[in-house]
Amino acid sequence: MKRVLIAGLGNMGLSHALAYHNHPDAEIVGLVNRSPVALPEELSGYPVFTSFDTGLETNPDVVVVATYSDSHADYACAAMDAGAHVFVEKPLATNVADARRVVAKARETNRKLVVGYILRHHPSWQRLISEAQALGGPFVFRLNLNQQSSGPQWETHKALMRTTSPIVDCGVHYVDVMCQITDAEPERVHGMGVRLSNEIAHDMYNYGQFQVVFKDGSVGWYEAGWGPMMSETAFFVKDIVSPNGSVSITESNKGASADIDGHTKVGGILVHKPDGDELIELPCEPGHQELCDAEQAFVLKAVAEDIDLNRHMNDAVNSLAICLAADESIRSGQTVFLKETVL
Repeated sequence: MKRVLIAGLGNMGLSHALAYHNHPDAEIVGLVNRSPVALPEELSGYPVFTSFDTGLETNPDVVVVATYSDSHADYACAAMDAGAHVFVEKPLATNVADARRVVAKARETNRKLVVGYILRHHPSWQRLISEAQALGGPFVFRLNLNQQSSGPQWETHKALMRTTSPIVDCGVHYVDVMCQITDAEPERVHGMGVRLSNEIAHDMYNYGQFQVVFKDGSVGWYEAGWGPMMSETAFFVKDIVSPNGSVSITESNKGASADIDGHTKVGGILVHKPDGDELIELPCEPGHQELCDAEQAFVLKAVAEDIDLNRHMNDAVNSLAICLAADESIRSGQTVFLKETVL
């Protein structure tokens, strides 16, 4: 039975807490949130702390870090220094140096570090990646996720943009998919962005896009925008092209752009080859909570079976480095050439 502490009780933190509440091999020893938060009935009996350091005094075996991005690195390192294994929500950190520091701490303390790349636990996305890899590269990646947000969702997005742009916050998921498919080092990144709202800081943008070139000749495009002004047209494009055909997520059953379940839903995969097309229907997909359950089950499995997570950690640094380079390019107006990012 692993003792678990969950820090950060936003949408993701609450979902991870519910995952551990329902797992037979886990015992929640505390929840951490700086401000009062309404808890679902299932979680109402657990101790709630306003200080992360106080939460660590419960001596957890596993710590979930689901706070705002600028605290991820420090909290993760503090948890590992306290003897805990760590699950940290994406992005791993707000800069590459801190991401390297967290990975180095995991190796120094011999603790497991799992980063919240939820698509890695989705069977339909695993199928998408394998179908694309089977075609062979070089690849063209056309991926986006725009969200037309209003009311509480827009407030959440504005809060996130105090520390992290949409390009980084959402982009790491889909760049991770690119990196898994091509398995090549990124070479250079060029980005463009624009501030479309007076409700966010002057040095922040709520729409961005970038292009990345990999050393094997593959190229990728990613686009992300948040806010009430965003269009519901073509907000979810997932298209991978190779010399031998293409693999695409179909548009069916996506729902509205702000629907969190729609962000992971595939519905169907269209595999196009010169000799014909194949539509792979995927009708029984896990929802958001089921994916969070799978993520946390993987954390416990990694601890119990001593799973080697070196490739997982390296990929987390790579995908973050690409997205941060895109952010740098947007702010500087210059192409960013990437040095080797693998640890």
